[in-house]
Amino acid sequence: MEIVDRVLSTEINPEIVDLINSLGGVAKGFAGTEIFSCKKHAPNGEDYGFVGEVIGVNTAPLEECIANGITPVISPTARDADGQVYNCNADVAAGQAAVALRPKRLAYMSDVPGLLQNPDDPASVISHLPVAEVEALKAGGVISKGMIPKVDSAVTAVAAGVEKVFFIDGRLSHSLLLEIFTDAGVGTEIVG
Repeated sequence: MEIVDRVLSTEINPEIVDLINSLGGVAKGFAGTEIFSCKKHAPNGEDYGFVGEVIGVNTAPLEECIANGITPVISPTARDADGQVYNCNADVAAGQAAVALRPKRLAYMSDVPGLLQNPDDPASVISHLPVAEVEALKAGGVISKGMIPKVDSAVTAVAAGVEKVFFIDGRLSHSLLLEIFTDAGVGTEIVG
């Protein structure tokens, strides 16, 4: 876990901050342990080792960044009540940050075009998904594997007041603008 924390917080996080800053943005990095508190993730009593579930967000440093036009970049690590560091699912951590900060929009950028009706067909993007339809898509296997925590965190964010959650392809130029400012969008939007 020491190696995971070091790589995520002191190697990858600064690389992302430097990239944003080199492209004209203003970013500040945070070790997740400064922002997130967690408990051990043990669904159904299973032991996954040092995998944490975010249960608290220190919003003060994030709100300060936002007030000053700075993009906070947070590694997906957290500490439990005893000070133990855990690795957390980055999508779930981002969702919990959104629940705590209550933005109008939350965007997940990855290397897929959105939630796919058929995982083997990148053209099968589900462009609009009401939260009420999520369970049926899980039962039908459309939402499976690694997409489950991402969608679950989106549903949690919407339930907490986030108006829309977007899943977009970060490899596509201007994907966030295209998703927000066009009628059809380019990814998946999840709404209440």
